[in-house]
Amino acid sequence: MLCGLPPPERSMTAVAPPARRATWFSWLLLLLGAFGFAAVWVLASLYTGRQLGWMAVLGALDIAWMLRLGGWQRGWGRMLAGVGATAAIVIASNWFIAATQLGGMLGLDPWDSAMRLGWHHAWILVTLANHAMDAVWITVGLLVAAWLSR
Repeated sequence: MLCGLPPPERSMTAVAPPARRATWFSWLLLLLGAFGFAAVWVLASLYTGRQLGWMAVLGALDIAWMLRLGGWQRGWGRMLAGVGATAAIVIASNWFIAATQLGGMLGLDPWDSAMRLGWHHAWILVTLANHAMDAVWITVGLLVAAWLSR
């Protein structure tokens, strides 16, 4: 109110924060989260001697957390990335579980066995090892990934 000037008007509209985009660090964090969790799943499965299909739900939770930590913008892109990364965890885990168990019988280390395992043979081994409840857990994991990553 100095010199008779009216006080400056303040706008009551909220200023939206700038949209965050996925950077190379966001992608790196997503890849490390996915493949790191797949390694944990493989080790837990080999230790227990079971497929542990319920780990898909924990993988979905891990991926949703990694997407938020990486600053991914909400929406369809983040949801598709979450479902895709969870599916990659499921596929990589089942592939390496089958390859490691088969390679152990043949005297191969896990990496060599995984590189030599064919798609058809892997599909047969995975369908024989997974039960109906494992398929239910994997489906629930993909749904949780879609829901929490949106």
